[in-house]
Amino acid sequence: MVIPRPVRSDTRPGRFVLDRHTTLTSDPAFAEVAAWLRGELSPITGGELLPGPGGIALSAAELEPEAYRLRIADDGVLIEAADPAGAFYGAQTLRQLLPARAYRKAAAGRPLALPCARVEDRPRFAWRGCLLDVARHFLPKADLLRFVDLMAVHKLNVLHLHLTDDQGWRLEIRRYPRLTEVGAWRRESQTGWNGPMDGLPHGGYYTQDDIREIVAYAARRHITVVPEIDLPGHTQAAIAAHPELGNLDTPLEVATTWGVGPNVLNAEEHTIAFFQNVLDEVVELFPGPYISVGGDECRKDQWRASPAAQRRIAELGLRDEAELQSWIIGRFADHLAAHGRRLVGWDEILEGGGAPADAVITSWRDDHATVVAAKAGHDVVPCPNTSVYLDYRQAPGDQEPVPFGTVLTLDDVYAFEPVPPALAGDEAARHVLGAQCCLWTELIDSARRLDYMAFPRLAAFAETVWSAPERDPADFRRRLDAHLERLTALGVEYRPDTGPRPWQRRPGVPGRPEEDEAWQAKVAEWTRPLREGR
Repeated sequence: MVIPRPVRSDTRPGRFVLDRHTTLTSDPAFAEVAAWLRGELSPITGGELLPGPGGIALSAAELEPEAYRLRIADDGVLIEAADPAGAFYGAQTLRQLLPARAYRKAAAGRPLALPCARVEDRPRFAWRGCLLDVARHFLPKADLLRFVDLMAVHKLNVLHLHLTDDQGWRLEIRRYPRLTEVGAWRRESQTGWNGPMDGLPHGGYYTQDDIREIVAYAARRHITVVPEIDLPGHTQAAIAAHPELGNLDTPLEVATTWGVGPNVLNAEEHTIAFFQNVLDEVVELFPGPYISVGGDECRKDQWRASPAAQRRIAELGLRDEAELQSWIIGRFADHLAAHGRRLVGWDEILEGGGAPADAVITSWRDDHATVVAAKAGHDVVPCPNTSVYLDYRQAPGDQEPVPFGTVLTLDDVYAFEPVPPALAGDEAARHVLGAQCCLWTELIDSARRLDYMAFPRLAAFAETVWSAPERDPADFRRRLDAHLERLTALGVEYRPDTGPRPWQRRPGVPGRPEEDEAWQAKVAEWTRPLREGR
């Protein structure tokens, strides 16, 4: 009943009983994993899981990175791995084989029975990610750390943290305090996608000490945090704090409505230097190899109307505004490379002359961008909106609190295949690093709403990036029944098959079939420049 499904597993007669006398012994390389497992199980068993024979053992073995072997016999439990990540994933599987009450924070100390079993397992992809947008609606640190734990339960290992957008700047930059003094707060928010304003101020940000804590907490769960500082579009919050970054003479406020705004950065050297200074602080806070600069949905209207932008295009010998964006992205790629980091960008950075050579492409608009990126030699992380955007509605019509986007059911997510058919058997398929699902938060304004939109679809997604490509929906549903009991024990307010829980029901605009057709037409329009090679 494990999710994601292991490569091989079988149960055997007998059981191992975990109680307050159970011991836990570890290879020194896995001491941190042992400490984590001890912290999770001790409040349940009532014991301390001290070192000793005959209990749980974490041992080193020659296996692939992140792979593990788990053997449960009536005389003990053995987890073997080549690295701490593999040992951690073995421990996560061990936990799933326990009764669901093992996921509670504390219990009466009753014994827990484990079925005797053997499991051999390894991930299919190295990048198993989830994007979480904390810019549109700020997620307090405690709720973010809880979400990291839920990712770890599902063996996901990349948290793409969308930290800045038109509606908020969520990261303390000590050189530029106005980014959070002004940019982290908006006076109100739009309700629904096109609804009225709520009249309520919203805001918040993570201090640099908060970020260090979040990054370290995630690292102990073998999750890399990839920060995103979105530019040159989606930058109205930054421009509100520093008007000299924009193209207009009139001041702006932090955006209060959703959608793709017209306000973008100017192309002046002082603006490039400003964000290079921002990235200098970002790379100190996030030790992972990847930094995202977004690059998506950058409208070019202000550049077309700006004499300064047109002069810049002429000075650089560029053909148009699309090449100007490509030049800007290239400047930041070079700056990050000097820090030993790789730039990550949305698939729009493939336009206007192409992406920087070492850029990683997060491909959101459709499979076409994934194929283009991979065949051009770019590593790519598919996250197509019509397959893995978990902020999209989960049922048709008026069955959802806010019927936004195309319908994306649990079964739709489970059917997702990271490698597009056009790359099947192609050498370029090796550039598909994995995939990530996305939770954009325009309409997700609380941790409870986040639970509802993410689960159980995130469990289905986790299986698409960990397990073999073959899908068995009936088998997944059987395992999910047991997994939902674990989520309940963890306090996750997931969406049940019966639809929204009573507190989640809100007045909404009933969905109509033509809305899906309009949405698909919109996606086709977004991808036209890439298809035409512009």
